[in-house]
Amino acid sequence: MNRFSLRYLQTAALITTCVLAATLSAQPAAAYPADTTRAAMAAYLHEHPGGTPISDRDIAYGGGTFIVTVTRAQAGHALAAADCPSGWFCFYDGVNYTYPRGRLSSCGWQDLGTWGWRNRTESVHYNMSSGTVGFLNEAGSVDTVLFTAGTTRRTIADVNPYRNQADYVSRTNC
Repeated sequence: MNRFSLRYLQTAALITTCVLAATLSAQPAAAYPADTTRAAMAAYLHEHPGGTPISDRDIAYGGGTFIVTVTRAQAGHALAAADCPSGWFCFYDGVNYTYPRGRLSSCGWQDLGTWGWRNRTESVHYNMSSGTVGFLNEAGSVDTVLFTAGTTRRTIADVNPYRNQADYVSRTNC
């Protein structure tokens, strides 16, 4: 290779590097996951006041009786999985365990409206060692059990045809 060819290749490489650097610096900076999570937490608390942040993704209501997890720990995964912590039953605001996620552990009957979660359940995960939980719809003076989850059926990725109809939960055999 002669000196002219080598000089030409060096100049071309330098120009390519400069163009690439200029292009990359002109791109808007991507939001960091922490910034996205903070924004999601703030938005959720604004829409559902009365909660207390207890972690970077969790908000407690009723002194910890009900906990909302606003974003998944590892955002960006195409396939979501049921991920309810042990000792809780969880309900998700989207099919296939899409967040936000609400969770309870108490026995007995509870009005999901207390927690701003009426008509929001689209998938569920029961991660407790005993019992079952029924998800009920209020229809006038009669409550109808829409579906149940428990130790024999722990996950329901899509509660269709009962999406966004549960008003109450009732956990039994605790």
